Amino acid sequence: MPGIDECLTEAMTLPGARGASLVDWTSGLALGTAGESPVGDHETTAAETAELARSAAEFDTFLATDDDAGGTGGAGGSGDDGRPEKAGGPPVEDLIVTTRAGYHVLRFVETSFDSSVFLHLWLDRETGNLALARMRLRDIAEKLVLG
Repeated sequence: MPGIDECLTEAMTLPGARGASLVDWTSGLALGTAGESPVGDHETTAAETAELARSAAEFDTFLATDDDAGGTGGAGGSGDDGRPEKAGGPPVEDLIVTTRAGYHVLRFVETSFDSSVFLHLWLDRETGNLALARMRLRDIAEKLVLG
């Protein structure tokens, strides 16, 4: 099973990859980096992308419910306070931000502890393949071993 460095190296083999990192979205710290940073500093990029990830993970609009996971909408559909109950795993699978020059793909990683990390891949818009990047990041996230 590959670790952080191996997974980031694999992400950098994607067409158009300019930079990759593994970020803890609760602290905003980069746990590993490869390639370039859009602002020239991986720590700044990690903190800024963590803000975006945290927003998506915490807003009720984006919470996964049992219904999203193929449930019937019966028991477990909403909690005692009327808010949707979270389904297992990270609340969001991925986020995509499109800029004039590229794509930023944030793929949440399901871990055995609190699932508060994501892979961030920065792709060149001209040479990157967004569909391929999403599929490959999903595979990389599934085999990533933290520890």
